[in-house]
Amino acid sequence: VGNYKRTVKRIDDGHRLCNDLMNCIHERARIEKVYAQQLTEWAKRWKQLVEKGPQYGTVERAWCAFMSEAEKVSELHLEVKGSLMNEDFEKIKNWQKEAFHKQMMGGFKETKEAEDGFRKAQKPWAKKLKEVEAAKKAYHAACKEEKLAISRETNSKADPALNPEQLKKLQDKVERSKQDVLKTKEKYEKSLKELDNATPQYMENMEQVFEQCQQFEEKRLRFFREVLLEVQKHLDLSNVASYKNIYRELEQNIKTADAVEDLRWFRANQGPGMSMNWPQFEEWSADLNRTLSRREKKKASDGVTLTGINQTGEQVSQPNKHSSSLSIQSNTVQSVQSSYNPFEDEEDTGSTVSEKEDNKIKNVSSYEKNQSYPTDWSDEESNNPFSSTDANGDTNPFDEDTPPAMEVRVRALYDYEGQEQDELSFKAGDELTKMENEDEQGWCKGRLDNGQVGLYPANYVEPIQ
Repeated sequence: VGNYKRTVKRIDDGHRLCNDLMNCIHERARIEKVYAQQLTEWAKRWKQLVEKGPQYGTVERAWCAFMSEAEKVSELHLEVKGSLMNEDFEKIKNWQKEAFHKQMMGGFKETKEAEDGFRKAQKPWAKKLKEVEAAKKAYHAACKEEKLAISRETNSKADPALNPEQLKKLQDKVERSKQDVLKTKEKYEKSLKELDNATPQYMENMEQVFEQCQQFEEKRLRFFREVLLEVQKHLDLSNVASYKNIYRELEQNIKTADAVEDLRWFRANQGPGMSMNWPQFEEWSADLNRTLSRREKKKASDGVTLTGINQTGEQVSQPNKHSSSLSIQSNTVQSVQSSYNPFEDEEDTGSTVSEKEDNKIKNVSSYEKNQSYPTDWSDEESNNPFSSTDANGDTNPFDEDTPPAMEVRVRALYDYEGQEQDELSFKAGDELTKMENEDEQGWCKGRLDNGQVGLYPANYVEPIQ
């Protein structure tokens, strides 16, 4: 009696399982969305780095094909997320709403109907079972009383102190207990027989209600199977034609990479095959014979100022008002090289994905593919008035590979008091930033921490290790 409650509870469990399945699908959809966003961010960042980096030609296009693949796969995973939430999640939610009807007093209508059906089917049988239990209890009590009366009568026969009247009472007690045993046994057997006769109808009624519960549960189980199959179809991108085309196209783009073609292009544009701008005869100009002061020479050689922490690649030029014809500026800036390893395991750092993305943008070892090199090659002058940037590639093929100036932190070895307005003053031990390398007169250009920019003797400082 009452064991049907396990079947009734299964209805409530079915409602809870619908919630669990919806939560499961919702979490997977959120994972798909985050993965799609990470793919897009990764593709955008690395596409910029590759395009600005030193790689060129067909291999560059093959490399960029990976970023295109990531963008297309990201779109597919966003579609998966949309299918999970807009189709599967909503389908379960609507089915749950239709299958389970909440009552004003709490619980579900289906649960109450099953509970009432089982109780109604079991009530007559449970009543007879209670009668059987009572009859059995009375019969066992009578048997116990009979045994006790017989035991007392046996003991009294051996006791000479008892008179015949007391002995007769004990014998009468035994007779009454035997009659009670017969009566209770008969009643017990009768009630048991009635219970047995009611059992088939009881089982039929209970099974009828149970089958109704089974049918309700069968609908839920079949619905879950149907939904899970649909989720599987939405997650399985291998059967999506566009997904296969993405990797077919990626393979074709990689196979189109041609080392011979790239080498031929580099030779024609950056090597011996590029167009040359040979020195031509130029008329004498009075400006060329001017005696430049130390400060004017310094300004004339100013091209670009590249800081060690500026990652934007912007040019900072300082034009010379007096000798603009001698000032030659670079068109591009070499990016800062660092020791960042893009293949380093992220687990070693403990940084979040977003932090690492910010750091990668700043620290990837790459440089502008269109970088130009200094055109100063003469041993006599700091600038070559005959050099030109009109040649293909904006460089002179006879230029030496002079590294561009980088800002370096230095420490003063001695006290120095500026003698002119454009000179810096500092004490021994002070730190400042060297902005340009030593010129022919042994002077460097630097910047104090207060922002003042000026010249100072190169041998008065040492680099900070």
